[in-house]
Amino acid sequence: MNAFKPDHLNVAVHASPNFGPRKDGKRPHILILHYTGMETGEAAENWLANPESEVSAHYVVHEDGRIVQLVSESERAWHAGKGSWKGETDINSCSIGIEIVNGGPLLGFPVFPGEQIDAVIDLCKGIISRNGIRPENVLAHSDVAPARKIDPGEKFPWPVLFNSGVGHWVDPAPVRGGRFFSAGDQGQPVEALQSMLALYGYGVPIDGVFGNATELSVLAFQRHFRPAKVDGVADMSTIETLHKLLSALPALSA
Repeated sequence: MNAFKPDHLNVAVHASPNFGPRKDGKRPHILILHYTGMETGEAAENWLANPESEVSAHYVVHEDGRIVQLVSESERAWHAGKGSWKGETDINSCSIGIEIVNGGPLLGFPVFPGEQIDAVIDLCKGIISRNGIRPENVLAHSDVAPARKIDPGEKFPWPVLFNSGVGHWVDPAPVRGGRFFSAGDQGQPVEALQSMLALYGYGVPIDGVFGNATELSVLAFQRHFRPAKVDGVADMSTIETLHKLLSALPALSA
């Protein structure tokens, strides 16, 4: 079994066999947050450690703040699946995954308890420090896999994490009227929107056509950064929030 020393203080180890080496010399520079989407944390933890599941994560954070590590940070856990970010498609090889116990749609999208979020923040800070992860690379599972995933969902408190020093955030522009782009639209303004989404990291084609992939990326962006209205329509609030995020990107170190 995968016996290892935990990477983070005050965590238990429940070793999962579902891991392998990171490929092509890649090191983790992305941190991905998930929700478990199961009825209980124990069921989720056991599933992530079951060889028949062929899924895992590096950590599970329970509702009461308990943290359990299943895979060493040095190894490639099987948490992200097919996806992309900034052109990288082997997300598992370059990321660390945290499963946050929450039933998601199965239980009506419950609120994340404060004790749990405090533990997530502490864990994220440790992972970021150990692996040199940049703020804009602290992501939702839905950011890297918008066609398949919605977790951790629009109820996840990203601004609370940001105010504690984790992740990248700006206050969303208020939802209001004005010009918007949606499915079927075409032209240079749509291409400009796609270019901004791609510049931030989303795997969206830059073809000037507001197709399914663009709509899904807009939905993922809204879930993370403009959760007041998640509809896949690139309204002025969505576009302005995206522009503000790009303008607020931390400068790259020399």
